[in-house]
This record gives sequence, structure tokens and C-alpha cells, in this order.
Amino acid sequence: MLHITGVMMSIQHLGATTSSDSLRNRKRAATRLSIRRAAIELGLEHGYEHVTVDMICSASKISPRTFFNYFGSKEGVYASPNRAMPSEQRRRTFVESNNSGVFDDLFTLIADSLVEVDSNLELFQARRQLIHETPELLHKEKSRISELEETYVGYVLERYRFQGRNNAKTPDLADEAHLVVALVSGAMRFAMQKWVADNFSTTPEELVRNTSALVHRIASNEHWP
Repeated sequence: MLHITGVMMSIQHLGATTSSDSLRNRKRAATRLSIRRAAIELGLEHGYEHVTVDMICSASKISPRTFFNYFGSKEGVYASPNRAMPSEQRRRTFVESNNSGVFDDLFTLIADSLVEVDSNLELFQARRQLIHETPELLHKEKSRISELEETYVGYVLERYRFQGRNNAKTPDLADEAHLVVALVSGAMRFAMQKWVADNFSTTPEELVRNTSALVHRIASNEHWP
């Protein structure tokens, strides 16, 4: 009886801890969003180069210590929100898949794990405007996207090798992988641009899913490796 009681108390404690962690995570997300919104508004008003961390802290009513805990640097608050890369299991599933074309599979992989936009349309538009008005931020953004694309090129090459393809048989195999990633990136940009231009009423994730269905329709009529 004492053992059962102890187990029940442990379960209740675990539930309380999970609930507390969930609340803490929501508060952190809200604080992060508030800081980012203040920084973007200041950047559009004064120009990125004239905005200081102190100005951002004052506008979002936080301490510099809190700011650096969340973002690490002024540049960090303007960077694209980080999304988790695919898990090892999802990466292996992509690499070892023989169910459909690489283009369709890669788009689905990215859509499921790396939709690199803010969930708020107005904030996304403002951040996008600021980045395109600021050469320093635009350069950093392009570099970050290039690094991500190189990671996905590696995934595609892994898939090709799993299928028995190699440079001896296909000398331009790396070029093929780069082209697949470029096409998928273009489809992802199409989804984001549609969201901004058409003031799409749903979330960016839902729009990406719709685009994924369109990609699947197109890719199903092609013969991708």
C-alpha cells in the first residue's frame, strides 16, 4: 500500500512538474516574442545600426541580462527564429525512403521541421522589410540559409548513396543534389511569399502543408531518383 501511495505521489509530482515546465515555456516564448517585436519596431523606426540593446530592453521592459539570456547579441534578436532540425529518426527515414521522389520527400521533411517564419504575419512582414533594408542583416540571413541548404544537400547525397548511386556512375551527382535542394527551397519561398502577398488567413504551417500537397501532385507525375 505504501509502495502504491509512493508511486501515485510520484506521478502527481511528475504531472505538476510537466505543467510547470509547460507554463514556463509559454512565458519564455511570450517574452521572446515581446523582445523581438520591440527590436523590429525600433529597427524600422531608427535603422538597425542606430538601435542599441539598451533601447530594446527599455522598450520591452526587461534587463540587459534577460536580453542576453534570450538572444546573446543584438544581431541575434533580428535573426530568423530557430527551428529544430529533423530528428535523427526522421533524417534516416528520408535517407532510406523508397516510397516517393526525393523532391517530394525533401519538401515534406523541411515543412515538418523547419518552417523559418514568425507565426505572426505582421511581425514577419516587418522583420522581412527590415532585413531587406539592412545590408548587414541581409548578408547574414543569406549566409544562414546557405548553410541550411548545404546540410540538406548532405541529406540528399546520403539518400543517393543508400540507393547505390555514386560519383563513378554519376559524376555530377553532387550537382544533382544541389539542384534538388534549390528547387525545394524555391517551393518553400513560394509558400512564404504567397503568405505575405495574399495576406493568407491561416498559419504559415498550414500554407506550407497546402504547398506540400501541390508539390506532391507535381512530383507524382515526374520520375525523380
